[in-house]
Amino acid sequence: MALPVAVQAYTVRKEMAVDFRGTLEAIKALGYDGVEFAGLHGTNPEDVKKMCEEIGLVPLSAHVPYVDMVENMNILEDYKTIGCKFVVVPYLKEEHRPGTDAFAEVIENIKKIGAKANELGLTLLYHNHDFEFIKLDGKYALDVLYEEVSADLLQTELDTCWVNVGGEIPADYIRKYAGRCPIVHLKDFYGEKSDDMYELIGIEKKAPTRPGNFEFRPVGSGVQNFPEILKASEESGATWVVVEQDQPTMGLNPIESIKKSREYLKTLGY
Repeated sequence: MALPVAVQAYTVRKEMAVDFRGTLEAIKALGYDGVEFAGLHGTNPEDVKKMCEEIGLVPLSAHVPYVDMVENMNILEDYKTIGCKFVVVPYLKEEHRPGTDAFAEVIENIKKIGAKANELGLTLLYHNHDFEFIKLDGKYALDVLYEEVSADLLQTELDTCWVNVGGEIPADYIRKYAGRCPIVHLKDFYGEKSDDMYELIGIEKKAPTRPGNFEFRPVGSGVQNFPEILKASEESGATWVVVEQDQPTMGLNPIESIKKSREYLKTLGY
């Protein structure tokens, strides 16, 4: 049975900031089953819950900044109110990444956040980029994280673009975490890794030090093998797939981008 498809709202963040409900309605109209939030843009959690119910979108999950959760774990209650099943560590700033002195503390904090999530009936996930594919004592930092934090406290949300950029085959990596990967991020790209990668995702602003032709693309428009990724996701026990595109390309705006992604997935039976 084909997995339901959600969209990561970071993809349409500018639209969400201007018209929160209207953007959710557009997401539903394009054929998406659910949404993964990336901030509420000042909208009351109870109102978000009501919007999703009225529109017919599943409020699947939410990316919540790591630092925000460390400073105030009660923020998770907002997402319980909305009806989310999952909360996600979306990104680590440079000072918290693997290879820094702070990474051991990050691991301990993630354990605490995971325990708090469990208390509220939520499940904590970790969303990777490529910087977790550095080796620590011969192992990928991402694997170290999942070894150090037990599966009852932390599950995976593998981002297939960044797994590929990190040097691994996405379908194989999904299978590696069979039974621990309830959500898989479907993200397509074209080109080679460049030094301005994190400017492209809209987080870090720095000038590239060498030319790069890397760009994010709608699902099915780049280099990823999505039939194999989707097969691996189903076989590994995933319950949802989520479309994400950090920046629009190919002359499309964000809404047009997620429309193109959804249309491609429909051709595969999703």
